[in-house]
Amino acid sequence: MASTKTAAAESPLDDPRSRRARVSDLEVVRHHFDWAWDHLALPDDIRQVFWEPYREVSVQIPVKLSDGKTHVYQGYRIQHNGARGPYKGGIRFHQEVDIDEVRALASMMTWKTAVAGVPFGGAKGGVNVRVEDLQKSDLQKIARSFMDKVEKVLGPTRDIPAPDVNTNAQVMAWMMDEYGKLHGHTPAIVTGKPIALEGSYGREAATGRGCVFMYREAAAKIGLSPSETTFSVQGYGNVGSWAARIMQDLGAKMVAASDAWGAIRNDDGIDANELHRHITVEGGKLSEFPGAEAISAGDLFEVPCDVFFPAALGGMIHEDNADLMKVKMVVEGANNPTSFKADEIFESKGIVVIPDLMANAGGVTCSYFEWVQNLQHFRWEEREVNDKLGKVMRKAYRDCAERAEAEKLSLRKGAFLVAIERVIEASRTRGYIE
Repeated sequence: MASTKTAAAESPLDDPRSRRARVSDLEVVRHHFDWAWDHLALPDDIRQVFWEPYREVSVQIPVKLSDGKTHVYQGYRIQHNGARGPYKGGIRFHQEVDIDEVRALASMMTWKTAVAGVPFGGAKGGVNVRVEDLQKSDLQKIARSFMDKVEKVLGPTRDIPAPDVNTNAQVMAWMMDEYGKLHGHTPAIVTGKPIALEGSYGREAATGRGCVFMYREAAAKIGLSPSETTFSVQGYGNVGSWAARIMQDLGAKMVAASDAWGAIRNDDGIDANELHRHITVEGGKLSEFPGAEAISAGDLFEVPCDVFFPAALGGMIHEDNADLMKVKMVVEGANNPTSFKADEIFESKGIVVIPDLMANAGGVTCSYFEWVQNLQHFRWEEREVNDKLGKVMRKAYRDCAERAEAEKLSLRKGAFLVAIERVIEASRTRGYIE
């Protein structure tokens, strides 16, 4: 396809294909949780124990920013379930963060760590701030103030945050330093840190790499080989760009990509490395990448390809776009990207969906590796980290796929069954329930 430059026809907010689902993240997770609970015929009187969070912390974050004014943000840290180990989950900075979204994501972390088999429970954090409006110094003030407000419920054997949407290694460094002012140098208090501050090799790429490990496991089942695979990425941030670059290294071809500001397409292939360089090194916009045609965000769903990687926000695949997708596989790099109505559409069309519980567990798995290294004050080489990650991800796929195949269920349903059973087992062993 020749490279042309056409502006998106309309705002994503005006296009029903590119808006977020009408149902909330909390409704989606509750739908899958209730199905699995009923399928397992678990006692209804303890359903609430495993659905509702153990602890919720909501804090006010007043910060004087570089504009000379005091801005007040709301921050949350929600600890869902700690039966299998310390609470674990990222902290996101986004203007749409609210307590229900964080509740849903905390619950998902409980099930995700169980699927991965790493010894953590589930938690999540967030601050309702528009990062695009901030100077770097403003972002640091907010990150440090948030840590100062919630540090009492955190700890390397209690609750360990990590990066998420709009947070990164630098934000984790600020939070680690703030915690250290009160408790001394404690690198294991957060994961996803810079290498210079005892971060782990391979952590930055881990979530995207985990998605590719899952693709490779599932691809053989449907006769896909990497050299013959075409793919699209929704959300060309950390997760999406790493998945794209690793897929390209395997010989696959990216034909479309998007971020929050635009989308592009080239049926002859988009160079994932050059696109990453264009955005991160040259400071260019994805929609202005010279190697592709600019399209609307909604058009992304209509680009034919073998594999679609949703790696943006939750709720981006729903009844207004799922039926338009001409794909063989969806690998969920984002949390809760697919509504349950979209799931039904995919099932009816025979599209394989590798759910977020499995697909993006590479991040928390590598966070576990980082935590272990921090506690013992040593470091593994990147090849060793990646090899260990591959073993964990492949086992997680096999465990969930075997359960799904045995009961003729989707991978998502199989994953929820595996996860809930593991959390129930840990709770019974501890004596929390009979």
